[in-house]
Amino acid sequence: MTPATHWVHPSVSYEQVRALADQPSDNVLLIDVREPEEVAQGSIPSSLSLPLSQLQRALHLTPGEFQHTFNFSKPEPEQQVVFYCRSGKRSLSACDLAKREGWDVRNYDGSWLDWVAREQERGRGA
Repeated sequence: MTPATHWVHPSVSYEQVRALADQPSDNVLLIDVREPEEVAQGSIPSSLSLPLSQLQRALHLTPGEFQHTFNFSKPEPEQQVVFYCRSGKRSLSACDLAKREGWDVRNYDGSWLDWVAREQERGRGA
């Protein structure tokens, strides 16, 4: 019997996310999987909101249904998606779900907590 292979998630650093926040790209989408009440407390500039609680259903929507529901275009296979949440756990779950559907995914491991801490160090606040 061979041991089970586990998918090792690719991750991105604060510096990479900072670059996306400063210069958004159509080729890389930054998606916040926190719930709306969490997003209302602040989010990373240029990020899009798609709560983890809705991701499973969202993955199976047509592009038109997705656009209507979430107000941004459903990611295309050539686009990279970077997920984040509060601490990096829910975004890792999002990566797993989306990877199974063929999305090119990355996880911002430190997520919102890391972002806020780093931005405060930079003197910007969140």
